[in-house]
Amino acid sequence: MPRQAAEATILAAAERVFGQHGFRGTSMNEIAQEAGVPKANIHYYFGTKEELYRSVLEGIMTFWLHDADYWLVPERRACDGFEGYIRAKMMFSRERPDASRIFAYELLQGAGNIHHYLSTTLREHVARRGQTFAVWEEDGQMPRVDPAHLMFAIWSMTQAYADMSAQMNAVIGNAHLLESDFETGLQTILRLVLGFCNDVAGKS
Repeated sequence: MPRQAAEATILAAAERVFGQHGFRGTSMNEIAQEAGVPKANIHYYFGTKEELYRSVLEGIMTFWLHDADYWLVPERRACDGFEGYIRAKMMFSRERPDASRIFAYELLQGAGNIHHYLSTTLREHVARRGQTFAVWEEDGQMPRVDPAHLMFAIWSMTQAYADMSAQMNAVIGNAHLLESDFETGLQTILRLVLGFCNDVAGKS
């Protein structure tokens, strides 16, 4: 198997297993079995379990930042940008819930593996979103809000459909979240976030 394909297969398997059992509850044997490759192959490509775990985390965060860099930019209208970004985040929670749970688990453990990333790359990323929001505010497309806390709110609402799905299932009465549950959640979040765009547009 070519190196790129082998690494992608291992990373996808590691994401599923880490998401289900956490870092401490996961063994390299389990990841190898899930990936359908010898354990020696994983050590060859990633070295240790810690290095593989960090690679999974980096892949998750890179994917998330790309979505924001694509949607939350001054060239878009505010409501279009927020809607596209929220839809992307909800799709990620639906299609890759294990990835979201890995990130949440890392944060609950103190973010030791990614603290530098959070305080540098992610901080700069949020600052760039703040520049976009400032343009939209100046243009009358949205009210003045704190950029970091707006992003926190969007992250919390969308990632909850992966991280807190057990709670949601218990309240709704389902064995698992249905596509209709994600759609209802999406529309609810859109109404909450896009409401202030529409309010500003209506007043201008």
